[in-house]
Amino acid sequence: MFEKYLKCMRKDLPIGESFDILERKMVIGGRRASVFFTDGLTDGEKTQRILSYLMLVPKEKMEKMTKSRDFMERQLPFLDSVLIDPRNIPQSLKETAEDWEEDAVTDCCIQAEEKMYAGLTPLIVEGLDKIIVMDMRAYPGRSAEEPQKEKSLRGAKDGFTENMMENVSLIRRRIRDNNLIFKHNLVGKVSKSDVVLCYMKNKVNKKLLERIDDKIANLDADNLTVGDQSLLEQLLKSMGAYRKFNPFPRVRYSQRPDIIAAHVTEGKIAIIVDNSPTVMLIPVGIFDFLQDIDDFYFPQMTGNYFRLLRTFNFLVILFLTPVYMLIIEYEEFTPRVLKFFVPEEDFAVPILLQFILLEIAIDGLKLASLNTPESLGMSLSVIGALILGEFSVNSGWFIPQTILCMAVVALASFTQPSIELSYGIKFSRVIMILGAGLLGAWGFAAGVVIAALVLATTKTLSGDSYLYPLVPFKWDSLKRLLFRSEK
Repeated sequence: MFEKYLKCMRKDLPIGESFDILERKMVIGGRRASVFFTDGLTDGEKTQRILSYLMLVPKEKMEKMTKSRDFMERQLPFLDSVLIDPRNIPQSLKETAEDWEEDAVTDCCIQAEEKMYAGLTPLIVEGLDKIIVMDMRAYPGRSAEEPQKEKSLRGAKDGFTENMMENVSLIRRRIRDNNLIFKHNLVGKVSKSDVVLCYMKNKVNKKLLERIDDKIANLDADNLTVGDQSLLEQLLKSMGAYRKFNPFPRVRYSQRPDIIAAHVTEGKIAIIVDNSPTVMLIPVGIFDFLQDIDDFYFPQMTGNYFRLLRTFNFLVILFLTPVYMLIIEYEEFTPRVLKFFVPEEDFAVPILLQFILLEIAIDGLKLASLNTPESLGMSLSVIGALILGEFSVNSGWFIPQTILCMAVVALASFTQPSIELSYGIKFSRVIMILGAGLLGAWGFAAGVVIAALVLATTKTLSGDSYLYPLVPFKWDSLKRLLFRSEK
């Protein structure tokens, strides 16, 4: 078996062609052995310790040893070690390696190569029946610092990183329960990315779990080029739930372990993708996005205040600018208390065009801030907020009221924890603005109906209504989502 494994591994691996793929030949107890590893993904100190120990194994302890399992039990004092068995062969043949056909040996080598590219270390020893894989990886990465987008006033200050195993440990640290399960899959023909399903087996929707697990295991994806987003799009397409023109998110992204842990304990499924610092939660409806972790780090009254403020801002983001257009359009019906908000002078650019231009300008400034060095961020804010804003008003392009409305909308949008939902609201708002600007009150009503229909016809990945528990109406469930209450 030793020669078969070596021939297969050396044939497939670019040893000598790619400088980071290496084979280390050695002698263990008088027997030839080879270790294959990816330079840069292994812990050098840990590797040196284990290999130094193995090279000191005496010959007499290796006599008559033919099973890799016996070798692991007696001579390999390393916790993270596993054996590789061929897939798709009867269980009765897995312990008789000498009877394996060429396809079974090739399958073992392919599995070993996949694990090697993930940073693990395959070990092949002469006279032993199976390949041993040791976990001595050390991924390059950053520390588990608090995410920039999801800062908490009083909560934990750690956050997910691009290291899948570190993300798993951050969740396990918070949920010390036997029912917490992490199920691993390898996705992508080229990238072979690690994807992990995290769930509580006593609370999860088992039908949804089986469906998601089956779809992920059988995804026909060449490459997960953009990590979790690539996986999500492939998953939605395989489930027949992909809607190109539906802006509302079907999953909730988070970089906070405490948020993911809280939702998992409630029965949701978390999807962890290696190389991505965000974890996906499914299934989620629109009301799940109105909750934030600070609601629970403060007393109940303060938490409810935060949640009500976030719900109010949700309505402001959605309706402020379309309603202002109706105030301008139907000035004679405007209440006296709002008369001060109606422009007294004529304006050169139509209100509809002003709002559309401001919607684009704000997004442009957001993109500019992402690509601006941190040291120049304040300069960009001054230029965008003062110089451009002041000049646009003085030149007659915009009126102060439209700039004020869009400034309030932009600031209120930052109270929403989900960027994806903010853009779903934005596109709905633009439809209402277009309707109100072109057709008046009837156009505004049509925009509201279109947005409501999109929400009503959207389904979560479990097949439930996106508006649940509002549609179908269940007050007890809705009350828990709108108000923080004692369990």
